[in-house]
Amino acid sequence: MSEFIITETLERVLRIEIKRPEKKNALTMEMYAAIAKAINQGEQDPSIRVILVHGQKEFFCVGNDIREFQSVSVPKGTNPIADFSAALRTSKKPLVAAVNGYAVGVGMTMLLHFDLVYAGSNAKFRAPFVDLALCPDAGSTYILPRLLGHQRASEIFLLSDYFTAEEAYQFGLVNKVFPTDEVLEQALSICNQLSLKPPASVRLTKELLKRYTANPINEARMVELKNFTKKLRSREAREVFKAFVEKRKPDFSKFK
Repeated sequence: MSEFIITETLERVLRIEIKRPEKKNALTMEMYAAIAKAINQGEQDPSIRVILVHGQKEFFCVGNDIREFQSVSVPKGTNPIADFSAALRTSKKPLVAAVNGYAVGVGMTMLLHFDLVYAGSNAKFRAPFVDLALCPDAGSTYILPRLLGHQRASEIFLLSDYFTAEEAYQFGLVNKVFPTDEVLEQALSICNQLSLKPPASVRLTKELLKRYTANPINEARMVELKNFTKKLRSREAREVFKAFVEKRKPDFSKFK
C-alpha cells in the first residue's frame, strides 16, 4: 500500500483514508493503485461488509497531482487510473464516502460511484476539467446529466465553479450533510448499521440498482479515459501545466 493510503478494519467495516494533507490529498499513480488494491482486498475478505473512504477535515481529495502527471511514465499494460475506476464501478459491497473540505476533479467524480455519500458542512465540490484543458472522467459525463439534468451538469463541467455541501445535497449527490466535526463519526455509525443487515441481500440489492446502467457507464468511462489521455498530451494542457508551474493564468488567446 502507498504510505498515503491508510487502511483499518473496524469490525465489519474497511476504512480507507486518503492521507496526503500536505498536498491536499492529490492523487498519484501509486495512490490510485493503492486505493484499488484496498477495495479489491475488501471485496475478497468475507469478514468485510462495508467499505468507507474518507480524507481529513480540510480535504477529501483535490484530484490528480498535476506535477506528477506532467512527467509520470506508466509501464505498458498497466493503468492505475483505470484499475481504480474499475474497482469503484464493480464493487459488490456497499461503498460509503465521508467528505470533508475540498472534493475536486476525480475527488468529486469518484463519488458518483459510491452508494452512500455523507458530507461535512465545510465540503466544497468542483469539476475543473475544462479549466485544466482536459475532459471529465470516471463515467461522469453519463452519470451526472442523468442525476442533475443536462443544464445543471453543463454548468458544473463547463463553468467549473465550486458548489457547497448543501447544494450537493439538493442535487442528490450527497445523502446528508453533517457538522464538519461529526461527519466521519456519523458515516461510521451508518456503515456499522449497514454491516448488520443480511449481506447477500445487501449485495443483491446493490447489483440490481446498478444493473441497468452498468454497460453505458462503462462505455462512457472508456471513452472518457481515451480522450483524457489524449488531452494530457495536447498543447492546451501543456499550457495549463506550464502556467501552473510558473504560477500564472494560462493564456488560450491564440488557440483555436
